Amino acid sequence: MSSTSMKFPVLSNEGGLAAYLDQIKKFPMLDAEEEYMLAKNWKSTGNIKSAEKLVTSHLRLVAKIAMGYKGYGLPLNEIISEGNVGLMQAVKKFEPEKGFRLATYAMWWIKASIQEYILRSWSLVKIGTTTAQKKLFFNLKKLKNQIAPRTEGDLRDEHVKDIAKKLNVTENEVVSMNRRLSGREHSLNAPIGEDGDEWQDWIVDNDMDQEVKFAQQEEMEQRKNLLQDSIKILNDRERKILYARRLSEEQETLEDLSKKFKISRERIRQIENKAFEKLQKHMLNSAKSNNLLPVN
Repeated sequence: MSSTSMKFPVLSNEGGLAAYLDQIKKFPMLDAEEEYMLAKNWKSTGNIKSAEKLVTSHLRLVAKIAMGYKGYGLPLNEIISEGNVGLMQAVKKFEPEKGFRLATYAMWWIKASIQEYILRSWSLVKIGTTTAQKKLFFNLKKLKNQIAPRTEGDLRDEHVKDIAKKLNVTENEVVSMNRRLSGREHSLNAPIGEDGDEWQDWIVDNDMDQEVKFAQQEEMEQRKNLLQDSIKILNDRERKILYARRLSEEQETLEDLSKKFKISRERIRQIENKAFEKLQKHMLNSAKSNNLLPVN
C-alpha cells in the first residue's frame, strides 16, 4: 500500500497547511464496529477503499502528533508527511482481531516514522548515536518546560544537573543539545506565509485533543493489562518483593523486607532485580507478539 494508490489530501507546502487541516477535518471518525469491519475487509480482500477510509479517518491524529515535533526546526509539512507514512504502515499491519483500536496501534508507527525522519535530518553524527543521547534529543524540550518554563538561552546549572540526572547523560551533553535545539526552534509567534499568520494559529482544534486523549487512555489500558498478565510469570516471593519495592505507592526498605522474608538485604535486592528483568523481558516479548510495538 502506498500513497500513490490512495486518494487523500496531500500537504505539498507549508503555505497550504490551513487548507490541508480544513480538508482532513471533513473525514468522519469511525466507531469501533465500522473500523473493525473495514480492517477485516482490507486484510482479507485487499480492498483499497477500506484501507483508504482507515487512513483518512486518522489523518487528524497524525497532524496532532506532528504538532508536538515542530520545535525541531524542520518543515511541518514534511513532519506530517512522514507521520502519514507511519500511519499507512500501521494500517497495513493492523490486526483487528487483537482487540484494540487502530489509533492506539498507529500512534507507535506515527511517532517512530516522525522520529526517524528528524534523526535523519539532524544527522546522527551531530546528535550522537547512543540510546541515552537519542532520549536526550527527544525529551529535552519537555523536561525544560517542566523544570524551567519560558527559559531561553542557556540553562541554569541546577537545571542542567537535574536534566542530566533524569536522562542519564552528562551535563555537557545537556548544554550542547540545548544550544543546538535552541538555535533551530520555531517560536509559536513566528510568522509563516504571506498573510501574517503565526505558528500558534495552526494548532489543531480540540476535537483532535480528544482523539489523542482517547488513544493515550487506550494505550495506558493496554500497558496495564500487559503488566497484569506478565506479572503472573513471577513466583509468589518475587511478586511480593517487586510490589513492595517498585509497584507500591509506599516503597518498603530492604531492611524491612529482609526481616519479613528472613533473608539478607543483598538477597532481597537480587530477587528484586531479577524479578524486574523477568517482568520487563516478558512484557516486551508480549508487546511485540501482540503487535503493540512497531517492528523495524
